[in-house]
Amino acid sequence: MEKVVFFDIDDTLLDTSTFAESARKSAIQLMVDNGLPISFDEAYTLLKEIIGQKGSNYDKHFDVLTKKVLGKEDPMLIALGMITYHNVKFALLRPFSKTTEILIYLKSKGYRLAVISNGLTIKQCEKLVRLNLHNFFDEIITSEEVGFEKPNKYIFEEALKRMNCTAENSIMIGNKFETDCIGATNVKMPSILIGRKITPEKAQRIKDEKLDIKVIENIEQLNKLL
Repeated sequence: MEKVVFFDIDDTLLDTSTFAESARKSAIQLMVDNGLPISFDEAYTLLKEIIGQKGSNYDKHFDVLTKKVLGKEDPMLIALGMITYHNVKFALLRPFSKTTEILIYLKSKGYRLAVISNGLTIKQCEKLVRLNLHNFFDEIITSEEVGFEKPNKYIFEEALKRMNCTAENSIMIGNKFETDCIGATNVKMPSILIGRKITPEKAQRIKDEKLDIKVIENIEQLNKLL
């Protein structure tokens, strides 16, 4: 049976956090410049609170922002925010260095590749298409279509089913300890944590519980483990 490598998308294949923050700041600045009657710092703090409450996949953050500030939604300010956000986001959207090379390497070694991602299917597919990474993956499994988010075992079980593989013959690659790695552990799937910020507590837990989790600093180190 061919081996399968499952990937997370955000902050695993690409630096989502950095480009999203830059895009949101640019959007807020333009909204303030065009009449949103609070300061940039106040507006940005409020936006972060809304994102925290609604989740990053909610698609009406700017609608809520204007309603909270003005008492009603402002279509022009919302449009300015949304268009600026998307323009900046896609201008900055880049895979991590060596991501494409690693995917090519894994394909050359006979691995089948798939994605397990928390998020909206269209948004996640759009990122892969814009980065020209979509053709590497046989399946894109998202929490939206499955109805469960990582670390729930059901999304991993659905991924295994779609790829017609076993947990023992697969591996999960992600940047979040609880979501990606412990989620994979829930179905007895080994995992690799891209541990840019792994804490001593997490490292100790891996050791104490004998978890089948390996830790690397960046994606280009995968070729040493796979």
